[in-house]
Amino acid sequence: MNIIQIYQKYQNMPQQITHQLKVAAVASLIIKNFEGKIDKEDIIKACLLHDLGNIVKFDFNYTKEFMPELVDPAALSRWEEIQRQYREKYGRSSHEATIKMLKELGIDGRVRELVDWVGFSQAEDNAATDDFNRKVCAYSDMRVEPNGVVSLEERFMGLRHRYQGHKEGEGARQVFEKALRRIEEQIFERCRIKPEDVTEQAIAPLMEDLKDFEI
Repeated sequence: MNIIQIYQKYQNMPQQITHQLKVAAVASLIIKNFEGKIDKEDIIKACLLHDLGNIVKFDFNYTKEFMPELVDPAALSRWEEIQRQYREKYGRSSHEATIKMLKELGIDGRVRELVDWVGFSQAEDNAATDDFNRKVCAYSDMRVEPNGVVSLEERFMGLRHRYQGHKEGEGARQVFEKALRRIEEQIFERCRIKPEDVTEQAIAPLMEDLKDFEI
């Protein structure tokens, strides 16, 4: 089964599909220029699948207000019904939903482990580890926001704007930003490219190739 068939099976929204493909394409570009041992297949699979269950947490009200271009109004009621069904089956945690879906697909071991390490709360541990597979997965996700590939600092600015009312999370935000900056330094110390070489244009052909990726 290729990745597009998996996205169709689990009724991923268009922006979900685009995000996961772009994250995997960012990882692919880094891997191509990485000087050292790294597990390409596992990283690409994990990046392609890391948000498979995200519809269960999707905030349609926020999106309608702040990012209306991401949801077709004509299809909104359909997506809300799919969300209701998936919440009943998989729960409301996007991570737990994704892991359950991966189990259904027979995907376990290293790929599932890498999916576990993608996210804000894992940033400190990912910076501290010697496992560059984890670092590349987590970093690649941080380079892609809803509107495309951005720099790490641009991604931080977007997240600050989105969560500006959540002052209780200020300390945690500073911790994960510092950790992600360390991860960026660690990765590109071993790369033949620089962070600024990771652009929308650079990943476009890689993204197209990934649409046929067999899982």
